[in-house]
Amino acid sequence: ALVLWEAQFGDFADGAQTIIDEFISSSFQKWGQRSSLVMLLPHGYEGQGPDHSSARIERFLALCAEENMTVAQPSSPSSYFHLLRWHAMNPAKRPMVVFTPKSMLRLKAASSALSEFTHGHFQPVIADSTVSNATRVILCSGKVYYDLIAERTKRADSSTAIIRVEQLYPMPEAEIQAALAAHPNAEVRWVQDEPPNQGAWPFYGLNLPSRIGKLITPISRAASASPATGNHHHHDEEQVALVQGAFAD
Repeated sequence: ALVLWEAQFGDFADGAQTIIDEFISSSFQKWGQRSSLVMLLPHGYEGQGPDHSSARIERFLALCAEENMTVAQPSSPSSYFHLLRWHAMNPAKRPMVVFTPKSMLRLKAASSALSEFTHGHFQPVIADSTVSNATRVILCSGKVYYDLIAERTKRADSSTAIIRVEQLYPMPEAEIQAALAAHPNAEVRWVQDEPPNQGAWPFYGLNLPSRIGKLITPISRAASASPATGNHHHHDEEQVALVQGAFAD
């Protein structure tokens, strides 16, 4: 059976942390018990405050080792569909944490054609086929992809490629290397909505550069003890600065 547990907000998984640590992240390593439970944790920086913004990606990635879990943040309906299909048929039978969208449910750009459901398969990394031999490559995951696409279009920028990392763990390093190979001379940036001490950057900043042999520059909000600001106007200012910083020379 495909069993899915969904939080109203991803932050609400905080109260289940002892259960996650004890029974989800390490049950196979400790007791040889396999589980294919899927946890759906809504995640997205949309100005709804510190308790309704972050599903704590950094916490789950800190628990990842020995391919104990799948951690993913699909950016389109078809990618999510194929992710669930792949997970249901995966003989490894390991838990999966999916950071699911909020505003993307109403975002027209985040839609998929019917043919994308009936054909294809889950792609851990989605390369950018619209730009050739870019001078700047942005790696990102989740909602911020659409903010970056909109900014690139506004700037008429034809030299920046935007690559989506749909599967955060196990780290798809071969797929990332293949996507970067199309832009051998490009500067590489990791762009995320979250502060640098949160989100995927603590894990990716530590592990990815040595695996791909490239320096990666992080673009994010300022480091913060809180998951997000409680002021909507401050959130909007942060978001504008984040997206502009992703394309700054």
